[in-house]
Amino acid sequence: MQRNSETRLSVPPCPSLPAVLFPRYRSCMKQNTVQREGQKNPYLNSISQGDCVSLLAQMPAESADFALTDPPYLVRYMSRDGRSIPNDDNDHWLRPAFAGLFRVLRRDSYAVSFYGWSHADRFLAAYRSAGFSVIGHLVFAKRYASSTNFLRYRHEQAYLLAKGSPNKPADPISDVIEWTYTGNKLHPTQKPIPAMLKLVAAFSKPGQIVIDPFCGSGSSLVAARMLGRNFIGFDLDARYAAIAARRLFCDPLN
Repeated sequence: MQRNSETRLSVPPCPSLPAVLFPRYRSCMKQNTVQREGQKNPYLNSISQGDCVSLLAQMPAESADFALTDPPYLVRYMSRDGRSIPNDDNDHWLRPAFAGLFRVLRRDSYAVSFYGWSHADRFLAAYRSAGFSVIGHLVFAKRYASSTNFLRYRHEQAYLLAKGSPNKPADPISDVIEWTYTGNKLHPTQKPIPAMLKLVAAFSKPGQIVIDPFCGSGSSLVAARMLGRNFIGFDLDARYAAIAARRLFCDPLN
């Protein structure tokens, strides 16, 4: 896969971000992680625009510590203002993406994957085919209904996955987490930073590497950076990769 030349960015000033998106944005944040000899990760503390299956294949094996990701739900979602999500109309990418994610995670590590409940069977099959064990389920309770059909839908959901046998958290979090409405201003399915902070804190340590191959507007990676973790983010859509870069390198709360 051919890529344009890398653009390195300083956190300040924000106007240094180019108007035209290049394939990779890189942070100048101090890299306080130790990378294994021969496994230097070219994607560390950067946002890359492209197909995550191809990008994951370019990463060294066992080079990330925790995955927190929100892949398309396979529901052809369209927001009220007409925004959509690439590849939400097919599952051709699903098994290859999670196989790639499993390969790049270190042994005895965690992953949290949001999923579409109406296609839970496909997501579970992809996780298990990749080698993950399903070890928990998380519900994110909303104070509002995001849609109404046969029921009023007032939650999001995610699976807790394991590669190998990670140590159990010393102080396990609840499997029900409060959801804060983001307004979806930056992405049609934008995730709230407070919920992401809980997950990053629970399943990773300072200095470790958090990866999100479907990073969208970057909420998972903003949380990682706020908690002193390193990060790697991929997104297929150039618009959202640019938004994630601006949040990470300029203004994490917007």
